[in-house]
Amino acid sequence: MSGHNTGNPAVIGLAGFGLTTLILQLHTLGLMGIGPVIWLGLVFGGMVQLIAGLQEMKTGNNFGFCAFTGYGSFWICLVLILIGNRLDFFPASETDIGWFLVGWTAFTAILWVGALRISTALGIVFTLLLAGFVLLDLAHFGHPEFKSTAAYVLIACAFSAWYVMAHIALANAFGHDVLPVGQPLWQPAQPDSFNEVASADLRLNTGS
Repeated sequence: MSGHNTGNPAVIGLAGFGLTTLILQLHTLGLMGIGPVIWLGLVFGGMVQLIAGLQEMKTGNNFGFCAFTGYGSFWICLVLILIGNRLDFFPASETDIGWFLVGWTAFTAILWVGALRISTALGIVFTLLLAGFVLLDLAHFGHPEFKSTAAYVLIACAFSAWYVMAHIALANAFGHDVLPVGQPLWQPAQPDSFNEVASADLRLNTGS
C-alpha cells in the first residue's frame, strides 16, 4: 500500500442521498414542482450514489456498498416510475407504488440494524428513514393523511445525513473530528476479536 490517501465515497453518497430526499419532500409538501425531483433524482440521487457505492465496494465497506448502490437504484427506479406514469408507459398504480415502497422498507430495516452498530448519528439517519418509509407505506394503503408527516420525518432524515456527511468532510479538512457522531446505539456483548472484524466491515470511514 502506498501512502496516498483516497477520498471517502461516503461524502458524496450522503450528499446525494440528503439533497434528493429533501427536494422530493418539498415537492410532497407542495412547495415546488416535479421537474427538479426528476433531474436531481436521476443524477445526484441515482447515478452519483451508484458511483459512491461502487467506490465503497473497493474499500471493502459492505454497508456503504449496499446502502449507496441500493438507494441509488431506488432513485433511478422511482424517477422512471414517475416518467412512465406521465407517459402512460408501464404505469404504476397507487397500490403498485405502495408495494414498491414496502419492499424498500424491508431493505431499509436490514440496513437500520447495521447502522445502529456504527454510530449514533448514522443510527438516527436510518431510524428516521425507516420511520419515513413506514409512514409512506401507510399513506399508500388507505391513510393519505400520513404523507405530510412522512415528508417532515424524511426532511429530518435528509439533514441528519448531511450531518454525517459534514462530519466526514470536516474531519478531513481540520485533521480531527469537528462534529461528533457518537458511539454505536447497539453494542451487544461480543468477544473483542468479533467486534474488531465487525467494526472494520461496517464502519463509514471518517477520512482522517
